[in-house]
Amino acid sequence: MSRAKGTPKTGGRSAGTPNRVTGTLKEFVADLIDQNREQIEKDLKRLEPKDRLTILERLMGYVIPKQTQSDLQVQDWTKEKLEIVLVESGVEPKSREEDVDL
Repeated sequence: MSRAKGTPKTGGRSAGTPNRVTGTLKEFVADLIDQNREQIEKDLKRLEPKDRLTILERLMGYVIPKQTQSDLQVQDWTKEKLEIVLVESGVEPKSREEDVDL
């Protein structure tokens, strides 16, 4: 049964305390990769180019942040001012008017 809304939390980890298992597991995986770098490189070189690129693409997702999609919308060309709205995926569009010579 869950606690009633507004009732203080009792028991469990206090807020902000890191999960020991997750930290230990991350450290183990990092050490495992670090200790086997040469073998991983050899294995990658033995793969077909298509397979190698697939693995490298997947690994890049952990190093390079993914870009969010942005769309440029031009609205109402008949006004004296050109209104351009930059829309980011999942975000409500904001508009800003600027003087533009047409």
